[in-house]
Amino acid sequence: MTWSDVILILGGLGAGFLSGTIGIGGGLLFVPILTVGLRLSQAVAQGTSLIAIIPTAIVGGFTHLREGNVLLKPAMWMGGGGVVGAVIGALVAVEVPGPILARAWGAFLVFSAYRLGLQAIRPSPRNPKTP
Repeated sequence: MTWSDVILILGGLGAGFLSGTIGIGGGLLFVPILTVGLRLSQAVAQGTSLIAIIPTAIVGGFTHLREGNVLLKPAMWMGGGGVVGAVIGALVAVEVPGPILARAWGAFLVFSAYRLGLQAIRPSPRNPKTP
């Protein structure tokens, strides 16, 4: 086992934990770990992250489904849209130069941090199971 393997295992544990506890996608951790920690290209990091997210999403999703924390109709609509968007996004990503992808990814992370920060300081709704 190499240090790279240890980094990947710890990254997977962290991403799985954050995905299960606060619902963020594992890609928020997977892509930076792969690009910064292992110095992979942005395109390779994104593709690897997408495959690695599959088991994380399945386990986390089924756990929340079992606990009654899933609205099936919105999940199906978002899933269908996500499939179409993923195909289009992957086709675009293979054509866009790596530095531009990295900048777009960084902007997305900053925006996500901003939104999560706002969500953390606002009061929670009375019934979090309603859309």
